Amino acid sequence: MAIADDISVAANGDIRYTGTTTNYTVIELHRFLQDLADDAVASGNDLLDITDDTPSERSTDNIIKLLGSYNIDDTLAEHLYDGSIEQGTGGTQVRYSGLQIIGSFTATPQVVQNNVVLTPFWSTSFNPNATLGVAVQILVKTIDAGSTIDGGRVRVQTRDYGYQFREASTVLGLGNSPAAPGNIYTDPFNDTLEATIAALSLDFATHADGGYNLIDLGEGSGAQPYYSEWDLNTASVTKKEFYEWIKWACQDGSTEQIFGMDGELYRGCTHEIQIENPTGTFDPYEEVSWATGTGQMLAIDSVTAGTKMWIQLLTGIAPTDGQTITGDSTATADVDTNVTVRALGVESPIGAYVGSLLGCYGMGVKADAVGSTDSFTDLNAVTRNPPNNVVFTVSGLESGEDYVLIGPRSAGVLQTDQLTLSGAYGGGETTVTIVEDIPSDTPTAGTIRVFSSTVGTFVKVTYTGWSGKNFTGCSGMPAALDAADVFISYLDKLADAATATFSCILSGDRDLFMRGRYGGAVSPIKTFETPAQLASLAATMIRVSDE
Repeated sequence: MAIADDISVAANGDIRYTGTTTNYTVIELHRFLQDLADDAVASGNDLLDITDDTPSERSTDNIIKLLGSYNIDDTLAEHLYDGSIEQGTGGTQVRYSGLQIIGSFTATPQVVQNNVVLTPFWSTSFNPNATLGVAVQILVKTIDAGSTIDGGRVRVQTRDYGYQFREASTVLGLGNSPAAPGNIYTDPFNDTLEATIAALSLDFATHADGGYNLIDLGEGSGAQPYYSEWDLNTASVTKKEFYEWIKWACQDGSTEQIFGMDGELYRGCTHEIQIENPTGTFDPYEEVSWATGTGQMLAIDSVTAGTKMWIQLLTGIAPTDGQTITGDSTATADVDTNVTVRALGVESPIGAYVGSLLGCYGMGVKADAVGSTDSFTDLNAVTRNPPNNVVFTVSGLESGEDYVLIGPRSAGVLQTDQLTLSGAYGGGETTVTIVEDIPSDTPTAGTIRVFSSTVGTFVKVTYTGWSGKNFTGCSGMPAALDAADVFISYLDKLADAATATFSCILSGDRDLFMRGRYGGAVSPIKTFETPAQLASLAATMIRVSDE
């Protein structure tokens, strides 16, 4: 079809699309209008001839301006490409800018403007230019009623489940502006059926702690700051499932809520901002604004006395020194000199997965779900590698009958003098100090056995934490003499299932001694003893009848 068959021109200057599918370049529209304007007499639905004012002018083949009252609407703009169209003046000024999307796509690339995903009228290939590598060419309205929409800024992103996530930003103006997310390929680590991932019991509200979090990954640096702490164990998901769920929750069209945003708009931390003069109380995370933009605050180091905050930029430009940042909570803070751009995650908003998690800047996961091959970058921009957290499993147990004890082994027997008590204890203390440094492979919470001269045996003491030479959160501490023997009982319980486990850091192999007993009146068994190695991660109770 010819352009004359698809576009009408009314006497009042309205230029409208009357066709169905054919699209035209902006220079073709200009040539069409000029061709009508030299006619002796207007005819049909093209009411434009030599007696009318000039309808358009060309600066270049890609920059066209409609003059006087001549105008197009959004519908016609969807059928034009390869340049810009401007019309009106002052409060009636409208501009449609040319956007060229470079790459190849498996799903329709999203265009985000002013933190809103534009409704796509294009597809994976729309007005392509193979010579330039352009897959999609469209017009985007960038000035409306005389006001520029977010400074002409747009972001093109691809968020197709099962494929790589990519994005590219540009500023639209006169003519064409390119955005190049690139060629999109399948993600080999995002290969689980979407329905399977969608059914996981994982969500941000329940299984993530958003905002400033101190996480000790156990690698020796202590607790370090992150803008989130995802709990994978209570959600019963693997690291791969977590990664795939993030991609599912952040794919195009997703309304899954993450940090108060639809998942398709969640990108991660884009800026670290030094602040001063805080007033009021910020929420742990919330939307914030300043004179030149808006953002989603992902974390602040103190909700009442903050010195730093971390945001995802939503609209406009990042704040500058001296500007006041105001939260939806009405709390405020001033920018104090430094605003640092932070790199976003590769492959997903939380980073990549390649058999291990490679977390992006500021994204944190509870320490009990990660291991030595994982990597995380804290809010200080320091990369942290957790130690090798392992789970040791004892199988073959009879629930409610077998009592199992695992301790250190030396010379083939249970090593009861592994550690030495520092000072005398009267009993009931909640902190227990020993002479030696507590071994790094000691479970985070668990039990020790302390020799009590009063009782004449090793008494079980539970603890909830340890550091240096101190066991803390203790319960059941007996009276004991200075320098009494102490040993770690890695597993020390009556079986409540067919298996029992303990977890710790594998910093090197350790000789273990396992003992299991059941001496009940009905079906007693012989005492079972066996050596074990921590690195083997498993031992089996062999139950031999003692009847």
